[in-house]
Amino acid sequence: MLDTTKFLPPTVAPPTRPLSILQSIRAARRNVLELIPELAYRQPMVSGRMGARWHMVQDPGALRRVVLDNVENYPKSEVMLRMLRPAVGDSLFTSEGDSWRWQRRAVAPVFAQRNVTALAPVMTATAERAAERLMRGSEHPELVGEMLSATFDVICEVALSGREHFDADAYSHAILRYFETAGKASLLDFLRVPNWIPRPGALLGLGAVRTMHSMVARAIEARRQEAAGGADDLLDHMLKAQDPETGRRMSPTDLLHNMQFFIVAGHETTALALSWSLLLLALHPEVQERARAEARAALGDSPAGADHMEATPYVKQVIEEAMRLYPPVGMLARNVRRADTLGGREILPNDVLFLPIYALHRHQMWWERPNEFDPDRFSSEAVRARDRYLYLPFGAGPRVCVGANFAMMQAHIILATLLARLRFELGPNSLPMPTMSMTVRPDTGVRLAVKRI
Repeated sequence: MLDTTKFLPPTVAPPTRPLSILQSIRAARRNVLELIPELAYRQPMVSGRMGARWHMVQDPGALRRVVLDNVENYPKSEVMLRMLRPAVGDSLFTSEGDSWRWQRRAVAPVFAQRNVTALAPVMTATAERAAERLMRGSEHPELVGEMLSATFDVICEVALSGREHFDADAYSHAILRYFETAGKASLLDFLRVPNWIPRPGALLGLGAVRTMHSMVARAIEARRQEAAGGADDLLDHMLKAQDPETGRRMSPTDLLHNMQFFIVAGHETTALALSWSLLLLALHPEVQERARAEARAALGDSPAGADHMEATPYVKQVIEEAMRLYPPVGMLARNVRRADTLGGREILPNDVLFLPIYALHRHQMWWERPNEFDPDRFSSEAVRARDRYLYLPFGAGPRVCVGANFAMMQAHIILATLLARLRFELGPNSLPMPTMSMTVRPDTGVRLAVKRI
């Protein structure tokens, strides 16, 4: 067994010299995190040129301006939208302006705190099933797959009141296939070739899109046959949603794309946060024992529920620190509409902004021992003392993730339940490395030794 006190959590070695266009293309295809230069981990902003001028922004004041104070000036990058639209169209995540605002109003009630708390029993049941599967399963299970299965159960219940229309394995494989094809940058993107020219990756991802869309479409059609109004889930809210200003309702395509987005985003990112949390706890047994003692004292032999959240703050801190080191989305991109100043630097129309959340969360100016795992960074005192825009796993401003509270409660309930019953230790496999196409995943999965308490 490794002496974990000598090892930092795995990370990507950043390039120390500017990348050529060819090197950038290769890095973007292989692992987006490899595009972030070493300077971005120790300077507030880094700028360069590759066809267009670009800027990487790690300054909290500049980030606040981009995502809050002058948000209309910084729409999502066309390259990022090109990767997403085949799967989620002009849904809440990809739309802008009035289209975004009315869709946000339509879904927000589902994720209001009172409704999230009401969903806790679904999360508790899922957590118990996940713990039982791990107790019955192999000695070294692959935990990304296990966590994806658990969170998929929850999001299907919230979105569709069940998963009877889904083959979970086929859907999960389709997501991964999409990320590995359409979800990767193309040479044509770097050359700024118009989006109407098909990208090879998008063509290769068509089968994955058809697989995902067919399952979602079946679920929507089944609900239409039943008539909306009785389920009180996300789909029911979307079927009933109407823009109070224009009277607009969601078209069948709007429904399909929004449901697709929420099902993918609602379980993929939470599963990754849990998987990284378990790996970090296996690397740091002393942290795991502290979190377990807290969970055992609060839960005993019961699974966690909403009433256990306040009694297990350190378990939540583990998840938050895992998302600092491995944010679900490690890099965002924005276009620039009008000239502006960020961090004292002039920004011009048609420049490209990169928001490297992965580098922000490991920045040498903002974090002490930035590459170390320390959940005490998220004690209530530490959080109050820190700038809000130094930690952005769910974004910020008006486009902050609408399901952030839902995701955190789900992860908290599942992790507390697992820790109260199981011990996680490093297995025989080498440690995975973080890799990003659309989300930050462990490249070889997370395979740990799991032992009953």
